[in-house]
Amino acid sequence: MDLEQIRNRYLKFFERQGHVIIPSASLIPENDPTTLFTGAGMQPILPYLLGAVHPEGKRLVNSQKCFRAEDMDEVGDNRHTTFFEMLGNWSLGDYFKNEQLEWFFTFLTDDLGLSPERLFVTVFAGESKLNLPKDTDSVTIWKELFKKKGIEAKDIEIGTVENGSEVGMQGGRIFYYGGKKNWWSRVRAPENMPVGEPGGPDSEVFFEFKDVAHDPKYGKECHPNCDCGRFLEIGNSVFMQYIKKPDGQFGQLPQRNVDFGGGLERIATVLANTPDIFKVDVLAKSISILEKRSGTSYEKSSDDLKRPFRIIADHIRAAVFMGADGVVPGNKDRGYILRRLVRRALFNAKRIGLTDTEWLPALVDLYADTYRDFYAEIDEHQEEIRSMLIDEAEKFYKTLEAGLKQFERLARKENTLTAADIFDLYQSYGFPEELSIELAQERNVPVDRKELAVHKEKHRELSRVASEVKFKGGLVDTSEMSVKYHTATHLLNQALRQVLGMHIYQKGSNITPERLRFDFPHDKKMSPEEIATVEEIVNQKIKEGLPVGNTSMNLKDAYVAGVVGVFGERYPEVVTVYRIGNPEVGFFSQEICGGPHVKNTSELGQKFKIIKEEAISQGVRRIKAVLV
Repeated sequence: MDLEQIRNRYLKFFERQGHVIIPSASLIPENDPTTLFTGAGMQPILPYLLGAVHPEGKRLVNSQKCFRAEDMDEVGDNRHTTFFEMLGNWSLGDYFKNEQLEWFFTFLTDDLGLSPERLFVTVFAGESKLNLPKDTDSVTIWKELFKKKGIEAKDIEIGTVENGSEVGMQGGRIFYYGGKKNWWSRVRAPENMPVGEPGGPDSEVFFEFKDVAHDPKYGKECHPNCDCGRFLEIGNSVFMQYIKKPDGQFGQLPQRNVDFGGGLERIATVLANTPDIFKVDVLAKSISILEKRSGTSYEKSSDDLKRPFRIIADHIRAAVFMGADGVVPGNKDRGYILRRLVRRALFNAKRIGLTDTEWLPALVDLYADTYRDFYAEIDEHQEEIRSMLIDEAEKFYKTLEAGLKQFERLARKENTLTAADIFDLYQSYGFPEELSIELAQERNVPVDRKELAVHKEKHRELSRVASEVKFKGGLVDTSEMSVKYHTATHLLNQALRQVLGMHIYQKGSNITPERLRFDFPHDKKMSPEEIATVEEIVNQKIKEGLPVGNTSMNLKDAYVAGVVGVFGERYPEVVTVYRIGNPEVGFFSQEICGGPHVKNTSELGQKFKIIKEEAISQGVRRIKAVLV
């Protein structure tokens, strides 16, 4: 089965179990200062895991596009990618362990046809000092599920991953892990979680590649969490039921949740019974294009020579998805990550003999053709993406030769490549750091990694401070018109909810002094009558001269009071709520927001007019509006 078939089977399977299929959120998180990209399926769902009411109900399922920049340096082996799709299903205070584990096991074995003999699972060993119990419930459920398939599943105490490499499998099928393993929160280890952070035990499912022999360099014995490649994790069911309290212990969340994530590409890999993710579906087709263009065989190459193929295939796919969500190459934030991806791909293209950009449009078109049906944004922006990446490639090639000459000069002149050398090569010639390091390794030129680490930490700290300022909440541009448009966005949000339904919420917003832009979930084009009604409601509220005020509220109290939040936002325990209207007759709008706003809607003055309403992805619409 290809990726599309597996994705559709998963979504339909859980739809049959009463789940509502929801669209993927953007790779660009809304107003989230903690990360540049959406890196997990649960990120946009977090407010609802904490107790907010999701407009689609308590059972949700989707396939979320994800990108993890921290994995960029790992790409090149047979299993790491920066971009991936995360299959996810959620129970928001509804079903729990029994249903989740049975459904996922049934999906793998009955629906996809995987042999249960190839499946192994891990569970949480507990943490006594934090009063977190051992997850014996999941073990009981797993034993019964395997028993129905005629398999006696023995449970084994492993402890830490390091201990696993000493004690090995011991004939087990269910393994208890402690430490950071089999506990999920955004900061992983339970003892490191901040106050108010949700988390819980998880149960991971691994597939065994029987043809892969254990490599002793990863430890004396093999076990499910061994890095030798014999086992591959394909799904993780998180039972999110705890929240960190001020005393350092854990209390129960208002509701017990299930947060499942499974790598689509990984599941495709095990169905193909190959440990190499780049032999699967669209990635394999991408490599086939590179083989034909370069005249070099991927299959006959050593692992070291397979690296360039894998890096190119992964990085260009990630670049296509970034471009579809509006990221453009640049020197900071998301633009810098995109530029690194493209330049790293181009640098590796030279390693397999590709010295022009003729192969690049072919890869862009392959990815667009593969994903256009599910991710409409790629279809809509295919031409822009192709032009953008070719332009970036041509810019890089113009500076590459000059940069290589400068590198050779430094390599001959210096006994060690310093951090200053590396960053000068980037600033002057566009050399990403890892390219300089790879070149140095090829030429046996030592790199002062200690100095580089210090330099990177200083740069990371400066970036963090800049991000805190940039993403402090609310509006960055506080000019008079931007403040007016910010307030008008609140009126628009509520008007849309009244006209189209209470499923409307903000998925994205962009304010300039010239106009507002508002993204929201809706599965069909607005009619002229609906647009006119929304405009009429907003203009009526401007005419009424409603007061605009703000108050601080506990997050839970805000949700109980019906306050609306931004989809995907991670909120603190106490939030600022802006209210439009008179409390005696009921507020017209209540939203969590950082401000600023006008004091009264009459200050908007002008007439509100929607100038464009369009689709930007599957199930997501965009409005652009002005005050005229």
